[in-house]
Amino acid sequence: MTSRLLRLALVLGLLSAIGPFAIDMYLPALPAIGASLHADTAQVQMSLTVFFIALGIGQVLYGPVSDMVGRKAPLYFGLALYTLASIGCALARDVEVLVALRFVQGLGAAAGMAIPRAVVRDLHTGHEAARLLSLLMLVFSVSPILAPLAGSGLIALSDWRSVFWFAAVAGVAGLALTASSLAETRGPGERLDSSVGGALRAYGQLLRDPHFLGLVFIGSFAMGGFFIYLANSSFVFIDHYRFTPTQYSLAFGLNAAAFIGAAQFTAPLGARLGLPRLVRHAALAATLAMGTMLAYFLAGGEDFRVLMALQFIGSAFIGWVIPSTSVLALDAHGAIAGTASALMGTLQMLTGALMMGVSSLFVGASPVRMVAGMAAGVFCALVLTWLTLGLSDQSRARRTLQA
Repeated sequence: MTSRLLRLALVLGLLSAIGPFAIDMYLPALPAIGASLHADTAQVQMSLTVFFIALGIGQVLYGPVSDMVGRKAPLYFGLALYTLASIGCALARDVEVLVALRFVQGLGAAAGMAIPRAVVRDLHTGHEAARLLSLLMLVFSVSPILAPLAGSGLIALSDWRSVFWFAAVAGVAGLALTASSLAETRGPGERLDSSVGGALRAYGQLLRDPHFLGLVFIGSFAMGGFFIYLANSSFVFIDHYRFTPTQYSLAFGLNAAAFIGAAQFTAPLGARLGLPRLVRHAALAATLAMGTMLAYFLAGGEDFRVLMALQFIGSAFIGWVIPSTSVLALDAHGAIAGTASALMGTLQMLTGALMMGVSSLFVGASPVRMVAGMAAGVFCALVLTWLTLGLSDQSRARRTLQA
């Protein structure tokens, strides 16, 4: 059982990491892309924002389609689209073409974001699902820890275009992995009740479920604060603190390691405390860490070590919030797991894209703007945690059973 779980986590984690790999490996190249394509910071950041928007839109489509036709066929389509768009990005000669192709690349990558979560729900619920998601996130950590280093290495050896050639190779590898190592988890008999009309009704059901939406947006705002870090951190560390791309990659990987490392304790802590209680404590602790960091920079602090230390602590607690809220949101919707997973991913991506878009209006190399956005994200997550999970565990359990 453990061996099968680890093997499945490896496959799903690698497939899930292909899209984020195209984000994280790309981050050290942002200043170089701006210089090469004669684009300002806001234009370069738009290539990140549209990728997240496409990830959100794409998941709305892939989720119900995977309920209707199975999990593997949409994965094949999405990974092929991602590969072709990556090749186009590598050949782009102006920032407008790059932004357009990044949108298409995001549409393809969305398959790898939505469908693995649905596969988890096909096979497991409750603490077993939390355990599998935590293992999946351990594999997923390959992206935020190693991808920036890989990107800075490729830039040093060649230029920013090599990042997209590498992404195309990763897409081909994902296609091979899907064909050779992933079994279909939604058989023909389970698809009988799935249709376009059924998908629309399922979306309506989910959008009328305040408990589902509350859990989704807790994770969305927590993740949105991290998206602001994604969009701004390369400019802060490279332009403001004068880090080299490799030094920036190491700093980025350290925070990613905190997030992923903490996530591995989600299942045992959830079993001991209960997932709702774990979310409440972790959201409060993350807000305290980010609030302390904001207060430090508003008071005139500039030490990057303070930024890295408090971001490390905040990231660790967010590493408990996001997988826990994902499991809680999907647990009551097993019959429409693909659709529920897709809507969750869409709302998370669109919330993150909106927060990135707002932060870009105040773009600059100063850490204060970035830190303020990150703190605002976790504060919103904390408020939603109180509103959604503020009931007693017994009352919440009764509501879940009634749903």
